[in-house]
Amino acid sequence: MSAQTPTTRFDGSTVIVTGAGSGIGRATALRLLAEGATVVATDVIADRLTSLRDEADSDALRTVLGDVTATATIDEILTAADGRVSGLANVAGIMDGFLPPSEVDDATWERLFNVNVTGPMKLTRAVLPLMIASGSGAIVNVASEAALRGSAAGAAYTASKHAIAGYTKSVAFFHGPQGIRANAVAPGPVATNIEAPMLSEYAAGRVGPILQTTIPRPAAPEQLAASIVWLLSDDSSNVNGVVLPNDGGWSAV
Repeated sequence: MSAQTPTTRFDGSTVIVTGAGSGIGRATALRLLAEGATVVATDVIADRLTSLRDEADSDALRTVLGDVTATATIDEILTAADGRVSGLANVAGIMDGFLPPSEVDDATWERLFNVNVTGPMKLTRAVLPLMIASGSGAIVNVASEAALRGSAAGAAYTASKHAIAGYTKSVAFFHGPQGIRANAVAPGPVATNIEAPMLSEYAAGRVGPILQTTIPRPAAPEQLAASIVWLLSDDSSNVNGVVLPNDGGWSAV
């Protein structure tokens, strides 16, 4: 007998999901809606949000178009949430072309940290006062297998995901006593539309053989959403400050 998904676990909760127009973010937003949440979904591509609205067909979905590193976008997100935020899923992220330390350029490094680290930090900083005032809140950041090893991506992506893992633990430590939980998931390969070209010949020779022999088959976005939604829910009330691999066993290799 297959397990049935609870439909009332998030009744009365408002959850923000970034990168919600596609992939893991979209699957997370749809699952939260199915479980009773009001979802504030953000993305930088308008067509993706339109598609999400069409699929969800729910008055509980509120969409915000914009870059979460921008103050104006964060203000709009908080307005859409009506000043009440129970959960935050920082899903949006970009890859780096597998550029090794000797080849990574300033623009790539700065863009990766801006999207993968600074955006989640700014949005988390914005919602923390609301969570602290209510005495509870759950934050889930999407890290990566690259937060656990040095051979899963390029230098900028690997460093940015190690940074988000550390930031997650910092939030858990400082604000756990105030009722806030912060955790991260570390996906391996996932069937999404995130671009991951191999732009370095040296990286192809160094990383390629490792990936060919160790990388598991890609997961479905819904498999990652299941972990994210669990960490956002009260079912994980005793879990704080962890980086949870959801990688098909890759981290065991």
